[in-house]
Amino acid sequence: MAKKYHYTKKTGRPEKYSDVGKMQKKIDEYFASCFSPKTDKAGQIIHDKNGNEILEQVRPFTMAGLAYALGMSRTSLINYQRKTEFFHAITQARRRCEVYAEERLFDKEGCQGAKFSLINNYESWKDKSELDHGLADSFFEKFSNLDIEEIKKRANELIVGKPPV
Repeated sequence: MAKKYHYTKKTGRPEKYSDVGKMQKKIDEYFASCFSPKTDKAGQIIHDKNGNEILEQVRPFTMAGLAYALGMSRTSLINYQRKTEFFHAITQARRRCEVYAEERLFDKEGCQGAKFSLINNYESWKDKSELDHGLADSFFEKFSNLDIEEIKKRANELIVGKPPV
C-alpha cells in the first residue's frame, strides 16, 4: 500500500511581519522620517525656549510612502489591516495619512493631490459623477412609433401585469 503524504506547508511568500510591535516601530520610523529639524539661514538648527529642536514636515504622509517604509505594496498593507492583531496599528497609521490629506484640501498647492489620494485610498471618499448610458434614447426609439393609447396599455401591463379593461 502506498503512503499518503499530507503537506501543511503554506505556499507563497512568507509574511513580512508576524509581530505587531516590529511593524509599529517601522510605522513610527516612517512618520518621524517625514520631519527634519528646522534651520535658520546660516544652516543652524533652531531650538524652542526649552532647548528642543523645532521640527518641520519635509515630506507628506502617504499610503504609498507608509507601505514602502514597511517593505510592502499598498495592497499588502491594506490586506494586513484585515488581520486582527495588526488592525489597530494599521488603522491608526492610515487615519494619520487620511487626516494629513484632508487638511491639504484647504491649501492651493496640495488640493488636487490630496483629493486624488483620498478618493483612491479611503472607501468613504468617492468622487461622484453621473453617466448617461443612452438608456433614455433607446427607450424613446423603442416607443416613438406608438400612439399614446398603446404606450398606456404597455405601461399598465408592466405595472399590473395585465392590459387595462
